[in-house]
Amino acid sequence: MNEMQAFQELKTRVLERYREHYPYFQGTWKTFSSQDILNLIALLESECKETVSEKWIYTHLKPESNDKLPRKSMLNVLCRFVGVASWDAFSFVPSTASEIATEKELNIPSFGRSWKLLLGVLVLVVIGVMLNHRFSQSEPKEVPVRLQNQYTKEPIDSAEVQVYEVTDSAQQQPMTKQELQKKIATQPVKVLVKSPFYKDTIVQLPPSDAQQNAPVVQLQPDDYAMMVKAFLKADIQDWQKRKQQLQKILSPDLEVLVMLKGGLGTEYYNKTEFVRKLTIPTPVLKRWEIVTLENEPDGTIRKLRIKQE
Repeated sequence: MNEMQAFQELKTRVLERYREHYPYFQGTWKTFSSQDILNLIALLESECKETVSEKWIYTHLKPESNDKLPRKSMLNVLCRFVGVASWDAFSFVPSTASEIATEKELNIPSFGRSWKLLLGVLVLVVIGVMLNHRFSQSEPKEVPVRLQNQYTKEPIDSAEVQVYEVTDSAQQQPMTKQELQKKIATQPVKVLVKSPFYKDTIVQLPPSDAQQNAPVVQLQPDDYAMMVKAFLKADIQDWQKRKQQLQKILSPDLEVLVMLKGGLGTEYYNKTEFVRKLTIPTPVLKRWEIVTLENEPDGTIRKLRIKQE
């Protein structure tokens, strides 16, 4: 395996690692959205303490094939993200000549080494079959539920939604992925899917033992909420136009509560203060995440609760 092949393998491993945090993303680098890019940047900052630009991801990770390798320092960052110490360790291929020399030094006949390797492989296969059989009996079948934007058909980040079972109980806690999998193992379940950025949706999920493919739940985006989300993350181009748009989508009685990191308390903004904050952006805005959102009857945003990462 040459270095370019190793880099393609590394890109595949990065996607697999990303899905551990965002399991509802089942696409490829080609379908990796702008929000997925922001999520990946945040993960690299959190786990590797390194900063990667959106342009770098578009240049080196999004293409299906690459003409040249990125800088080694960036390759090292991606390797650490997937659990390998460095790019040298990831791309290292042992030399056949070295293996032959080692066999001669140890005076091990080649056929004897082959038999030992074959026996070891057989033992591992038997153990793997036994463990797979055990866990397949004791654990519920994993049933991924794919969430899609109703209009764009793009995958939705699972971190942006909460799932509740629809019952007669007035007060409920959101279900974890494991709880949902266990619940629909043998019976249909009616669930409510909630998100600050999408309209509430009630859907009946079929039991997993009757499913051929993962069920797809399509959510209708809240246009005003999506605009505020974009304003928090995007670089400002036309501040006057943004100000006019904010005046239209925000209620005159807007209340914004920003929960500060580290238990430092909560900041309050009214409409005027919040519009000023978004039209004179600072780096801290990119660390704001909308937690809950409430609308007026006319659709304008009445209340926002935001956490600061």
